[in-house]
Amino acid sequence: MRITVLKEDAAMEPRVAATPESVRKFVAAGATVCVEAGAGAASGILDQDYRDAGADIADTRQAALGDADMVLLVRRPENVIGFRKGAAVVALMDPYDNEAALKTLADAGLQAFSLEFIPRITRAQVMDVLSSQANLAGYQAVIEASAAFGRAMPMMMTAAGTVPAARVFVMGAGVAGLQAVATARRLGAVVSATDVRPAAKEQVASLGAKFIAVEDEEFKAAETEAGYAKEMSAEYQAKQAALVKDHIAKQDIVITTALIPGRPAPKLVSAEMVGSMAEGSVIVDLAVERGGNVEGAVPGEVARVGGVTIVGHLNMPGRIAASSSALLARNIFAFVDPMIDKETKALMIDREDEIIAATLLTADGAIVHPSFAAKPADGGGEA
Repeated sequence: MRITVLKEDAAMEPRVAATPESVRKFVAAGATVCVEAGAGAASGILDQDYRDAGADIADTRQAALGDADMVLLVRRPENVIGFRKGAAVVALMDPYDNEAALKTLADAGLQAFSLEFIPRITRAQVMDVLSSQANLAGYQAVIEASAAFGRAMPMMMTAAGTVPAARVFVMGAGVAGLQAVATARRLGAVVSATDVRPAAKEQVASLGAKFIAVEDEEFKAAETEAGYAKEMSAEYQAKQAALVKDHIAKQDIVITTALIPGRPAPKLVSAEMVGSMAEGSVIVDLAVERGGNVEGAVPGEVARVGGVTIVGHLNMPGRIAASSSALLARNIFAFVDPMIDKETKALMIDREDEIIAATLLTADGAIVHPSFAAKPADGGGEA
């Protein structure tokens, strides 16, 4: 089995889908690995590091693709020229609202796997790219906020007087939010957090932060079986907004993390709320790639609205590419390893496996994932 690791578009993605650590594991599993030259440069990995791990280095993308059985990427390939028909492609596919891109993958005869769809089951925990990358995004959000804040985070008692601790409010207590809470607490801030999922209350409290939410009957049923937050009603959102409005006005830093798969990010912080914050306050919007949680957030930019700085960096995990690539590569190896036949060392895709079934987007020239496959024409329906 030949596995190829391609170089990403450096302007969009500094991470890489394999590291020397994961290359060694692939080679030990019986695979041949080829890495496009420069693939790991933005993550601090030299071509020689890959060679030392047992990989071949190809000078060009087309040479790297060759007769690859599987291609590993961080992001979905926009150009599929040179991919072998029938090859497997593993990446963060960002499939929602990108049906044309999925059709391109299908028309090329590729077996495209979307890492975002790895199910949240026990044996897939080590494959969970969303969690590993969200963890680092939450951490980095606090680092970016601290840098933009321009003041100390912890309370500091000096002979010249006391510097008060920064007040940090995290909106959304999923993986990214909880890591943001933990990081802000480690830096000495006074932290509060909110979420629509009941389980988040105990998690936030366990990290030493104050939980803020409207705890009505809708709140008690606001979590899917997969552990994601449900989209809340307009009535609940209005009540929650009223609750946090006064709270936000007293905060130095707000970090928003609310995302619902396949939908635009919910607006959590209005222009009025932004305007209520003190001069020098900072907001970091981790949902900016899906429209943002904050009015005034600009994707890919640091905006200034009145006296408030709104950080809208795209690809927050990519801002610490060496760490995020290390975790991502481990996730990808754990996902791919079961597809390597232990006897023949060939690619073996078991479409009956629940992890494969959940992640396979395209195969046999068609879009096969039930969330994106074309619905059959109505033949009259049931009697």
